[in-house]
Amino acid sequence: MPLLIKNGEIVTAESRYRADLYAEGETITRIAAHIDDVPPGTEIIDATGKLVFPGFIDPHVHIYLPFMATFAKDTHETASIAALVGGTTTYIEMCCPSRTEDALAGYELWKSRAEGSSACDYAFHMAVTRWDEQTEKQLRQIVADGTASFKIFLSYKNFFGVDDAEMFHTLKLAAELGVITTAHCENAELVAQLQQELLAAGKTGPEWHEPSRPVGVEAEGTGRFATFLKHTGATGYVVHLSCAAALDAALAAKRQGVPLHIESVAPHFLLDKTYAERPGVEGMKHVMSPPLRERSNQDALWTALGAGFIDTVGTDHCPFDLEQKLLGEGNFTHIPNGIPGIEERVNLMYAYGVKRGRMDLHRFVDALSTRPAQLFGLAPRKGTLAVGSDADIVVYDPDYRGTLSAKTQHTNNDYNGFEGFAIEGRPSVVTVRGQVQVRDGHFVGERGRGQFLRRQPQYFTQQAKDSHAG
Repeated sequence: MPLLIKNGEIVTAESRYRADLYAEGETITRIAAHIDDVPPGTEIIDATGKLVFPGFIDPHVHIYLPFMATFAKDTHETASIAALVGGTTTYIEMCCPSRTEDALAGYELWKSRAEGSSACDYAFHMAVTRWDEQTEKQLRQIVADGTASFKIFLSYKNFFGVDDAEMFHTLKLAAELGVITTAHCENAELVAQLQQELLAAGKTGPEWHEPSRPVGVEAEGTGRFATFLKHTGATGYVVHLSCAAALDAALAAKRQGVPLHIESVAPHFLLDKTYAERPGVEGMKHVMSPPLRERSNQDALWTALGAGFIDTVGTDHCPFDLEQKLLGEGNFTHIPNGIPGIEERVNLMYAYGVKRGRMDLHRFVDALSTRPAQLFGLAPRKGTLAVGSDADIVVYDPDYRGTLSAKTQHTNNDYNGFEGFAIEGRPSVVTVRGQVQVRDGHFVGERGRGQFLRRQPQYFTQQAKDSHAG
């Protein structure tokens, strides 16, 4: 069914204007001041008084995730519905087999979990958790299948983490294949040693998670990743950067010409380490890595985001319920890491970013939609409102007022990490490729509509370009 959105104010990363938007056959086919000549049966949405955004893209989520002897609680159905209610129409999931698992088998497993289950479109980052005689061949197959980004962990020793030699081999291959590599930047050995020191001293509660992964450890990992990028020619992307020290390390590398991009995530803009210092399970709820930091770091993150130095805002969505969090009772190293956020990100960044003057509407769209699309090979199909782009559209009501709560969320989790946060605006209509999936906070669409988005590598070094040309 064709779709016409009338009387709205279209906002992209570059422009803002009043116009009507018409979509047919899953893509946007017309944008004009007034569109009235539409075929019978066209669905018409009146967007008077509302903002019309491109569908938002979450570049960092975990849905299917075996971790710390348990599994994240969402399914691709529940997570995608939560995403859509919050205005996210595409997500990129971390495909994370552990060091003991076969990479290609893991990739096929993650794909099978999402296929036919996701209500919105999706892609994957492929985690490289070890390097052996099979790895290179398997990664070449995965890239050929349309997954054009890798993920490495400089953390979680003996589970997801890679050593420096494995990082080097991964980045050399990424440079050859034109693939961007995302990285969780810490120092696995330092974290492991600090954890053992704290536990030996009887410091076992969630409040000791942050001291076991201090800002200097994250800054060191960020700088080390940048050094390896410089000497391999690969392009990198730091995920969930949490603090001013790591930001300084990343920006220093960028000033030296290292091709490095920066993501931070909603919790690090809005929550601080006092949340994880609450007693018992209340603190465990907010254990994530990198940890929540001193509140003083937030100003640096907001300033860098508003200026565009932080490229993107993701979530690191990773829902574990209260029973699972209690697996770490008496030993903070056993608390499953992560917090949900796929549903809340857009509304939180609008309310606490745009409405409070920390970034303008264009940077908001850029950080939460356009730049993720550009960095990860989804543009111009995604991330903008233009003729020929997918009709992923968010009609946003800036006058809505509400409060975030586990009682009303769609994420399959029994707590909300942002419980009680007031929001000022929410999506009133959300479409995926021209089909309405959400109205006024309710999923009304087609389960399983989502498509796997195959992407092409775009980060070839000059040497690789010359090789391909030859």
